[in-house]
Amino acid sequence: MTTRDESYDVIVIGAGVSGMYALHHLRGMGLAVRVYDGAADVGGTWWYNRYPGARVDGPGSPFYCYTFSDELMQEWDWEETQSDWAAVLAYLRHVADKFDLRRDIQFETWVRDARYDEAAQRWTVETDRGDSATAPFLICAVGALSAANIPNIPGIDEFAGERYHTGRWPHHPVSFAGKRVAVLGTGSSGIQSIPEIAKTAAHVTVLQRTPQYSAPAANRPLAPQEQAAARADFAKIRATMLANMGGFPFDPNPRASLEHGREQRRALYEKLWQRGGFRFFLDGYNDVATSEESNAVLAEFFRDKIREVVRDPETARKLLPDYFVMTKRPVLDDGYFETFNRDNVTLVDLREDPIERFTRSSVVTRSGEHPIDMLVLATGFDAISGSMLRLDPRGRAGVRLKERWHDRFHNYLGMMIAGFPNLFMIHGPGSPGVLYNMPLGAERQMGWIADFISHLEKRGVGAAEPTTESETAWSAEVDGIASMTLFPRTSSWWTGANIEGKPRYFSTYLGGSMYYARIADIAAQGYAGFSFEPARAGGVAGR
Repeated sequence: MTTRDESYDVIVIGAGVSGMYALHHLRGMGLAVRVYDGAADVGGTWWYNRYPGARVDGPGSPFYCYTFSDELMQEWDWEETQSDWAAVLAYLRHVADKFDLRRDIQFETWVRDARYDEAAQRWTVETDRGDSATAPFLICAVGALSAANIPNIPGIDEFAGERYHTGRWPHHPVSFAGKRVAVLGTGSSGIQSIPEIAKTAAHVTVLQRTPQYSAPAANRPLAPQEQAAARADFAKIRATMLANMGGFPFDPNPRASLEHGREQRRALYEKLWQRGGFRFFLDGYNDVATSEESNAVLAEFFRDKIREVVRDPETARKLLPDYFVMTKRPVLDDGYFETFNRDNVTLVDLREDPIERFTRSSVVTRSGEHPIDMLVLATGFDAISGSMLRLDPRGRAGVRLKERWHDRFHNYLGMMIAGFPNLFMIHGPGSPGVLYNMPLGAERQMGWIADFISHLEKRGVGAAEPTTESETAWSAEVDGIASMTLFPRTSSWWTGANIEGKPRYFSTYLGGSMYYARIADIAAQGYAGFSFEPARAGGVAGR
């Protein structure tokens, strides 16, 4: 085991999409950067989420990508509209090669302790490999969806068969052939993996906690002319992405449901359904997330589609969602509902037939025992805040983040936390995060962070953090925007409902691109809402 004790300008935790860009941007500023990541290579979520069927399920290729380099856009060829995990990982590896990122990344290294030294105005990081490093600035690019949620169900650790979590899928091949497989969870990873598993498994028992609204992914080869068109006009496309509420390459949808009658709306939805893709959720009506009446029409359209596809009426009934559309994460699928027409697939609705326990070879529900050889946990993540709480840094006076966030994920701008000077989060709670095009969002947040660091250095500031008053005001702003929508009225991982004991409120900034205008305005005001402490010795890394 090698032991290091080194000093840097910035320490970055995480080498996924956000951490890779942070490293590239900071190096361009002439700063000395060290990145730590527990994986064996770059990729973050795409390193771990390699379960069968895992794909980009937002507006996909060629727009789920970095936008900072036109040369990168020109040289990388995407093959499908909804790229699978392997294609995205290959792209990220190419980026790492192109910009020589790996020389500043220490892989297979978990940060075990991160603490702030008030006297030195520096963060000290210690790893599981015995390394110790310090820097004035700590950037947490730890992923909004990286802390796997393992449900606490009686007997689950006694199950003797194969057990896998979709968010920690093994790097060796997993065979389902001839096996009885139970899949717990029907969110995005469950809906993507179940059709693939069912193709070869002897039997699949789907343990459904919550039925989902899911639209056809309509994945297809990306035509050469589509790639060429994106390259030829990428500057204009990027400007559209920057203006779009979700960071997508589409113009805003001006159409409200009041413009059309019920049948006209259903006709539009049918057209969008046949086309497929994530734009189904974007090209309908712009009031679906705010109007109960508009939402109800779309919800019934989804339920009718499920009834049309699933042949057994009782199974179809169990698959019907009964909450507002889009207030859980929108999902795309490749034959998910059709899978329930297979003879080797059984649906167990846990709302009506809950799990009582696992045994060494089965899952027991209220209605009886289901023998299984393999358990796939598609149970998602302790989302948005979980990865930061897993890190659990210590700020001023040794206060742990778990203490500070006991009742709420206190922060300012979704990026900084009072009592934790010079610590930045990318895609943290209180930011658009998972409701925005995440590579583009990482670029934009990192650009703001970099400007802030330059501002501090130029003015001889050694420590900066939000005031508690600015945190309170930001929380009120996040809550106020969410309260104008239907989102907080549904239990979801966006509201923390999937984790026992987690604070329950909507923790994502729903203003989309308005967020970036807000943080730019705060910077223009001289970084209003922050308190500043003069540097005690030399600014960034003593320079």
